[in-house]
Amino acid sequence: MKGIINMMYLLENCNTNPYYNLALEQYVFDNLDRSHSYFMLWQNDNTIVVGKHQNTAEEINASYVKENDISVVRRLSGGGAVYHDLGNLNFTFITDQIDGQIFDFSTFCKPVAKALASMGVDVKISGRNDMTIDGKKFSGNAMYMKEGRVMHHGTLMFDSNLQIMEQALRVSKDKIESKGVKSVRGRVTNIKPYLPQNITMKEFRQTLHNFMVTENNMSLYTLTEQDFQSIHHLQETVYSQWEWNYGTSPPYTVRKKRRIENCGSIELFINVGKKGIIEDISFYGDYFGNGNSNELTAALKGYRIEEHSLSESLEGVDVGQYINNLKREDLLDILLS
Repeated sequence: MKGIINMMYLLENCNTNPYYNLALEQYVFDNLDRSHSYFMLWQNDNTIVVGKHQNTAEEINASYVKENDISVVRRLSGGGAVYHDLGNLNFTFITDQIDGQIFDFSTFCKPVAKALASMGVDVKISGRNDMTIDGKKFSGNAMYMKEGRVMHHGTLMFDSNLQIMEQALRVSKDKIESKGVKSVRGRVTNIKPYLPQNITMKEFRQTLHNFMVTENNMSLYTLTEQDFQSIHHLQETVYSQWEWNYGTSPPYTVRKKRRIENCGSIELFINVGKKGIIEDISFYGDYFGNGNSNELTAALKGYRIEEHSLSESLEGVDVGQYINNLKREDLLDILLS
């Protein structure tokens, strides 16, 4: 592979757990022999992967994600949020810069584009970090660099469910003002319709695997039991944690509005600070209530804007005292939508 002159190893990975897979990437990046390069093909089952600098709340359709059991995980690299399912295949290169060489996105996209060309697909590398077919994006790419080490990973939408992707990444109608970076949704497509032969994901993955191994003279790298233990520890302590996936979002302000039958219109303005903690919240609307809403505000302040924490904050609180006929479950639904 042009630009990478050290030995490249292939890591086999059939795990589809997103928290494990991102932990695996980081472990390889941080711990394996830096005199070698590494390549992986891998898949996540129904997952939104947000960029390192993004505000997770701004990137996902929270109610749809919850209803459809879609995982959400933050990666080390920047860029925008992407949807993964088993119709999508991901690739990762991990290598070191040697003698000041400079890598850009095309360094790592070109060998994949060459592999796709061998299957009869006319691929273009376009824009900052995309690969396209017929002007439509099928691959988004991101890069993470630290102390001369480079990790490049990208998506290959082979037969993804584009309808679910659109719903899962659709920002709600509530207006969010944020210091985070917001993804740009472009026109996308799958690879499968452009292949000259009708093949399965399994066949596509194997063909790409064979081409990359042969073209780059790769050898198989086998992880040890100790490696796996360390990866699982990273999975449990970082990538499975709310603090990493949501709590590291930048501070933001969100407005939520809902009309509830027999209650009226309810509008919330929420200031969310570092680590996803509610710093302030105000209630407005045409509802009736006998209690002082400042007491309800006080009950919610200081808690994380996630289900378990908010449920705890409202434990024993008579919500209907402040907003007539409003149930605790309805308020939670508004807060988490």
